[in-house]
Amino acid sequence: MSETETLRALVIGGGPAGLMAAGTLAEAGFAPVVAERMPSVGRKLLMAGKSGLNLTKEEPAPAFRAAYGGAAAELATALDGFGPAAVMSWAEGLGQPLFTGSTGRVFPEAMKASPLLRAWLARLREGGTELRTRWRWTGWDGPVALFETPDGTRRVAAEAIVLALGGASWARLGSDGRWSAAFPADRLAPFRPSNAGIRVEWSAHMQPHFGTPLKGVAFHAGDRVSRGEAVISATGLEGGGVYPLTPALREGAPLTIDLFPDLGTETLRQRLARRRRGDSLANHLRRAVNLSSMARALVMECGRPLPEDLAPLLKALPVPVAGLAPLDRAISTAGGLRFDALEPDLMLRDRPGVFAAGEMLDWEAPTGGYLLTACLATGRQAGLAAARHLEGRPG
Repeated sequence: MSETETLRALVIGGGPAGLMAAGTLAEAGFAPVVAERMPSVGRKLLMAGKSGLNLTKEEPAPAFRAAYGGAAAELATALDGFGPAAVMSWAEGLGQPLFTGSTGRVFPEAMKASPLLRAWLARLREGGTELRTRWRWTGWDGPVALFETPDGTRRVAAEAIVLALGGASWARLGSDGRWSAAFPADRLAPFRPSNAGIRVEWSAHMQPHFGTPLKGVAFHAGDRVSRGEAVISATGLEGGGVYPLTPALREGAPLTIDLFPDLGTETLRQRLARRRRGDSLANHLRRAVNLSSMARALVMECGRPLPEDLAPLLKALPVPVAGLAPLDRAISTAGGLRFDALEPDLMLRDRPGVFAAGEMLDWEAPTGGYLLTACLATGRQAGLAAARHLEGRPG
């Protein structure tokens, strides 16, 4: 058996939540060791940077909090301490100029993650943080954290530990959910896909439209409505327009598409009534309501047999959902470590001195800056609580 290394502060996980916890501990004078199972840290952050790195969203606090649904209350302390304004200030402090888009989404002017990550890691190293890669956490031996490393099994005891092990999507980037085996089942909510694509078993006549974006529509599922773009793919629908509907679709709510969200049913009916003699239905839909060829194909795919009154169908076109994209292909996951297994400061109730943060906690949010903000905010909250623990102060 290897000897046990003793540390003051240890962070397990090198994603945004773990790196934020490490920086917070270092600022408090407790520069930690960060153990990451992948060959490098921040891999999911770099993947997010491929679409511009949406850091956060500028909008009124009530609307921002509402994006977290049933977990809004549990995340309130973290978001109070590190909300959108703080995220923006932090990124600018790392030398990253930002801009806010028309929808309130905030991006680095560089439109990628690598400059921010380089500056962030440089700051962490300057503050004394040590990064150890290819260190996979495998669980506990009493209070000792166990790791599989290139040099064999390692044992580490630390006075304060922050767990930031991610969810269960995109395993190739580091989040495989295998950490859940180290926790009792009653401390966990099952992992489920969130912000996931929708599986649809298209007929062959839809193939010419694969890769085509569906714009200017509204997607409905249960009590959720989403205005945004989605792409018709070989497997179904992908994109920001459908991702927010994942919670409702998981519960079996049907999916409909309003192809004319800015027109009322009666107005649409009146326009459709003016059909030229001899016009095919396809030409009529194109002339009367400017319906694109791709949208017409979608109507023929999902709306048959076509009713005589087409207006209600175009306002609520049913889509035969075959399921959600697999868990590992989802942008994020719901489920994980339950909040009732934690103290309000994110310390595990049954492991004093061990804190948890980020996507390994049981919350979900849509894309649009909410995911990254909550990861950073809970990482900071856990780091602050770990520092208080080291200082002997109550939470």
